[in-house]
Amino acid sequence: TDSINYAKQIQRARLSNPSIILNHLPDAFGLYKPKDVVSGDFYWFAEHESGKLLMAAADCTGHGIPGAFMSLIGIDELNHAVLEKRLCDASAILSSLNKGVKKALRQNEENSMSRDGMDIALIIFDLKNNTIEYAGANRPLYYIRENTLNEIPPTKAAIGGTTSNDQEFKSHVREIKKNDMIYVFTDGFADQFGGEHGKKINTKSLKDLLFKNHTASSQQQKEILENEFVTWKGSKEQVDDVTIMGIKL
Repeated sequence: TDSINYAKQIQRARLSNPSIILNHLPDAFGLYKPKDVVSGDFYWFAEHESGKLLMAAADCTGHGIPGAFMSLIGIDELNHAVLEKRLCDASAILSSLNKGVKKALRQNEENSMSRDGMDIALIIFDLKNNTIEYAGANRPLYYIRENTLNEIPPTKAAIGGTTSNDQEFKSHVREIKKNDMIYVFTDGFADQFGGEHGKKINTKSLKDLLFKNHTASSQQQKEILENEFVTWKGSKEQVDDVTIMGIKL
């Protein structure tokens, strides 16, 4: 137990400092609830030399210690793509991440048994031109504008695992407006069992919850989501890591 708790400190130290995004987008929140002491989910922020701000929410294969190992690889490969290779194109960053994960785990070798990887939603904020660029590997992006919830679909492929080296991840550019609310998240919240009949919260209920409360402050939204999750779960075991990130513009 002491060893795992120490591993938690190491993993938390590798997660991005929220001040990176809050300095530019102060009305933002992050709900981060590992299933175990360490997590297979991770969040990531970076500021590109161009002034653009990057943010991602990722869900690695597994949870606990194996998931945490994968999260460290994912964080390092994202940092390598943006801070060393200086990429600032959402599609190119996910392609670099995919190749980096496969190389790190030797998944291109003929006898490789590794099938581990991750799903991820990546956003690049260009606040000078009032746009966002999004690319996703199995994780969508939601944004609410003028009382309408919109969904941008991801590329239906994971990062790493059996995904080919030359897999392309489609990028989407959207204009952003004042009071837009943007969300990226992993599947842990929607997949939680509980409630009166022991069923999953499900994606529709998550959408309804986000839409119902999107005009509240980010801190209030975080508290509402956390309270809903805890109440729904009740005495049942948490089934997966949970990450939801929201940004009010």
